[in-house]
Amino acid sequence: MSDARYELLAGLAENPALPTDLVDRMIAASGCSFELARRPGLTEPQLDALIDQDAHDVALSRHLPPQVRRRLAAHPDPSVRTALVISATPDERDLFERFTADPAPRVRERLAQSDHIPADLRARLAHDPAPDVRAALAQWWTTAPEPVRRTLLTDPEGSVRAAACATYFCRLPHPVPPADLVPALLADPLTRAGAAPHCDPDTTDLERLAADPDPDVRRALATHPGLPAAIRDRLAADPRALVRLAVLARPGTPAADRTALHDSITEPLEPPGEDVDEETAIEIDIDHFGAGIELRMLHLPWVTADPLPHLDSPHPVFRRAAAASPDLPAEARARLLADPDNEVALAAARSSPDPIDPATAERLDREHRPVKRMRWRPADTHPLPVETLRRLADDPVPRMRLLALRDPDLPAELLERLAADPDPTVRCTAASHPAHTPVTFRALLDDPSPAVQRAAAANPALPVEEMRAVLDAAAR
Repeated sequence: MSDARYELLAGLAENPALPTDLVDRMIAASGCSFELARRPGLTEPQLDALIDQDAHDVALSRHLPPQVRRRLAAHPDPSVRTALVISATPDERDLFERFTADPAPRVRERLAQSDHIPADLRARLAHDPAPDVRAALAQWWTTAPEPVRRTLLTDPEGSVRAAACATYFCRLPHPVPPADLVPALLADPLTRAGAAPHCDPDTTDLERLAADPDPDVRRALATHPGLPAAIRDRLAADPRALVRLAVLARPGTPAADRTALHDSITEPLEPPGEDVDEETAIEIDIDHFGAGIELRMLHLPWVTADPLPHLDSPHPVFRRAAAASPDLPAEARARLLADPDNEVALAAARSSPDPIDPATAERLDREHRPVKRMRWRPADTHPLPVETLRRLADDPVPRMRLLALRDPDLPAELLERLAADPDPTVRCTAASHPAHTPVTFRALLDDPSPAVQRAAAANPALPVEEMRAVLDAAAR
């Protein structure tokens, strides 16, 4: 099946307005079981046919009747049972209980990650024979009862202990190890970094931790709220940028030191000396790059709680944290909304109790450059008025023209122009608009971009005769 044909049929499979008779035709011939299986309201014969094609795709659906789910729970393929765990709901205790004893560790590992499983059943997995299952439980169930956490923290398998006492977890809030276990966790290289922020400064050799060869230990120690100034200053000179970033983020770091730390993270990395081996030099380079990214996303709740001293900080991350405060005076918020750093202005807009004026809302969206690819954009939170949306239909920047299509009553002339836009991302968004004529729909279904074709085929406003035409053409 060609990419274009598949995208067209996949779009139809996702179309909520697809008539039942066409669903039957697609099940028989389309090869789009993944998309079809997610449709609500499928009949049991339709589900039976899809299970014969790909039981895994069907098992991922959250719209299955109980009797179908029970059948799939006995499927011989572990990937099907794993998919069923993913789609299970909290009221399916019988399925969860069955899966705690599933013969395939991969099924039990996925079960350990599920927040839907009843707590008493999930607790059984702390004694699972497979270390990977216990490690997954430690990473994902961060609110486990203390007896479960203790079991995982003292597990005989190192990988499980490391997962239970880590610097990163898959869920919030991150768990705090019981105080009586911290000395043993500090003595274990696998758990030392996770335990360092929770040690007792009066009974712990902080100098030794500050000199630990593992940079993760030193970084974790730098977050300790009770760190003496001498240890803090030692970590501020650490060769690893991520350790210095942790010192920068501390509330007690002097302003002058903070500026020096900020500069050391944002300025180009100086080549290490000849005494540094090649592997370490590469690690330092990667660390420096990572610190630059994390600096932009730094969480500073103590600044948000007391924002006024940081309104004029030379570091945007501190102004951004201040702008996140919902208690800013009007004048301070106005200053931050006009901040040259768009992330600062955006934080001020998010925390504002009042609507943002259209000009500012447009500027926030136009200047938005996320750290990583994401679908969200400022106009999602701060909608633009209709007159602005229609003006943006002629904007030279494609991502701004996209916003015009948020007007459900967009004039036909503008809609047709955007449906023929030279940028495929604009045409793809236009293909989902509900007000197209049959002529425009046919043009979108024949678009050179498969993504545009798929969006047009998935549009609930697509006339049924056009849906039939797509299927007829695919059958030839």
